[in-house]
Amino acid sequence: MQPTRIITRSVLIAGLVFAGNWNVDSANAKVNFTVKGPFGTVHGNFTGLKATIQFNEKDLSTSSISASVEAKTVSTGIGLRNSDLRNKEEWLNTDKYPLISFVSKKIEKTDAGYKAAGDLTLKGTTKPAEISFTFTTNGTTGLFKGQFTINRENYKIGKPGGSVGDIITIMLEVPVKK
Repeated sequence: MQPTRIITRSVLIAGLVFAGNWNVDSANAKVNFTVKGPFGTVHGNFTGLKATIQFNEKDLSTSSISASVEAKTVSTGIGLRNSDLRNKEEWLNTDKYPLISFVSKKIEKTDAGYKAAGDLTLKGTTKPAEISFTFTTNGTTGLFKGQFTINRENYKIGKPGGSVGDIITIMLEVPVKK
């Protein structure tokens, strides 16, 4: 085989292998949540999302998502509540459980976009989770938007029953670039 053909093929193969690599714009990524509280809905967020995203719309079998956020970045806008969430064992105990993470096992197309099925680890407990999401792209930039729910009691967050709702809704907006 001629040297130019070898180089051309190598560049083409490398381009295909790395076609799905997306770099997360962590500073602008949004990880928001809501849960019913004793006095209405509590809104909060986490910051500093870190993720490795391999996403190829044309070949989802090669796609994967691995993401984490530091639990201590939780913020609800109320200092005392944030302190309780970070420090109390019944809530997040962020010193003992510093990371919240998701690792996909499979990504598939749905009528509304995509679904990533994988494992969510929160407060030392790993459970299956599915994140429904959409992806829009504009050349070398893109935006993943997703949403999913968890039952807080499955992750030993808070006391069973009580005045805090069982279902936590997590909303994601993750800007990316090549």
